[in-house]
Amino acid sequence: MAINLVALVMQFLTPDMIGRVATALGLDRNLVQSAIGAAVPGLLAGFSGVATQPGGSQRIIEAAKQETGTLGRFADMLGTQGQAPLVERGSQMLGSLLGVRDQNALADAISRFAGLAQGKSSSLLGMLAPVIMGTVAGQQGNRGFDASSVANLFASQKENIAAALPADFAKLLSGTGLLSSLGGAAAALGNQATRTTSSAAGGMDDASRRAGATASASLNWLWLIPVAAIAALLIYQFSKPAEQVVQQGVTAAQNLTVGGVDLGNQVTEGVRNLRTALGSVTDAGSAQAALPKLQEVTAKIDQVDGLIAQLTPEQRKLLAGIVNPLMPSLNQLFDKVLAVPGVAELLKPTIDVLRSKFAMLSA
Repeated sequence: MAINLVALVMQFLTPDMIGRVATALGLDRNLVQSAIGAAVPGLLAGFSGVATQPGGSQRIIEAAKQETGTLGRFADMLGTQGQAPLVERGSQMLGSLLGVRDQNALADAISRFAGLAQGKSSSLLGMLAPVIMGTVAGQQGNRGFDASSVANLFASQKENIAAALPADFAKLLSGTGLLSSLGGAAAALGNQATRTTSSAAGGMDDASRRAGATASASLNWLWLIPVAAIAALLIYQFSKPAEQVVQQGVTAAQNLTVGGVDLGNQVTEGVRNLRTALGSVTDAGSAQAALPKLQEVTAKIDQVDGLIAQLTPEQRKLLAGIVNPLMPSLNQLFDKVLAVPGVAELLKPTIDVLRSKFAMLSA
């Protein structure tokens, strides 16, 4: 089975582990969850670039060897005397591998993306760097540590890393060079961010034109106020960083194939299609057009529900670990769409079913 480093790291960073990290840093859990969702692929993108440099793979090997047992001790170090040395070691590792300039650029991007103080972002990166290197060490342990295998490992991860990077976060890193190793995959991500922004702006323009026509017909310009407010609310919803949790989807998990169906991919694809369908809803007409797509997502999640009984307890926990981080942003998305005038009557029954199904998967 192909290795997916992003998925492996996120499988280790379970909702419970993220909660512990948040407590250890004295931060809100949702902020940390959003920050981790961006920081993990961001760090992997940076390390991927190091692996392409002369001698870079060997430097990664040396860093990974120091973290061979980190994953087993990580939880016990949080909130104890072991936390400070962990963060310091991770920060020194980042300075050595990425350079101080890129290390600071990554911390600054995390701060702006997730709304954290710069110092907290730096501490979080210091915690995560040893986790990622510990994961790399675990994957290479059975194959032998050599520069060629490490270079090949990171070269194979470009698509996975790009798929996990939130588009808004990638834009913050666009001028740093940290994404240069991703090549065309990073360029495609930038194009996606541009299309998302353009689509949201286009939705606002359409709403404004409809509002203007209504005002002209009724000679009541006050209608412009609520329509503009709704348009602004939609743009905020579909462009804010927290919503990128859905986009990143916590990449498809391994070992969740049942009856020939990869449940991790099934859920991830369902969330992606759901976000696309709901992102097109601006009024009753577009809600009606989106309804068949929402029903398709419901059928896809129904298939997952029908196979859950065949999962082992470990697989069930893994599936919940994928879905659980998505729930806050999914619920926000549901609520914002249902607040659009004329939409609730059409979509609420289907959205209520989807909300319930995703909640059950996250339990």
